[in-house]
Amino acid sequence: MVDIPIRTLDDAPEEARPLLETAKGKFGFVPNVLGELANAPAALEGYLTLSELLGRTSLSPVEQQVLLLAISFANECDYCMAAHSGGALRGGVPQETVDALRDGTPVPDERLEALRTFAAKTTANRGHLADADVQAFLGAGYDVQQVLEVLLAVGLKTISNYTNHLARTPLDPQLEGMAWSGPAAKAAE
Repeated sequence: MVDIPIRTLDDAPEEARPLLETAKGKFGFVPNVLGELANAPAALEGYLTLSELLGRTSLSPVEQQVLLLAISFANECDYCMAAHSGGALRGGVPQETVDALRDGTPVPDERLEALRTFAAKTTANRGHLADADVQAFLGAGYDVQQVLEVLLAVGLKTISNYTNHLARTPLDPQLEGMAWSGPAAKAAE
């Protein structure tokens, strides 16, 4: 664990404050992980920029949420699983799909399942995939552009997932209803 302070609008470095203001306007509060990233304004800006870019990909908002949850599950990030579960539900992802993503089980929609599987394998194998894995993704109706857009999402979630692992980011009160713990934590119980 690394002691990474959770910065606020009052004590964040000057360059990070406008970014935190924007986040507060978007979410209604400054998520703890963004307060941590504010200690390195370039890291915060990088994360927020990648997030914005993911929103401009050819992937639908539902597909983007599936990606964020699948990658966060593969990285066993308690904080991001809670944050993105709520975001997915608000973004129109069906409850049964969110439940499957939180359990690491196949989702009911075949195309979304291909996306979940590809994202999970890409994350777990650090991009070293078998040709059959790529072909299965392409066979589900995705294309090369979306292969690369999955990598964008992996990069985005790597920043936040690893920050949360290192800092053991506490869950914001606004996210407590979506609390999650990964397979390793459940096995230790």
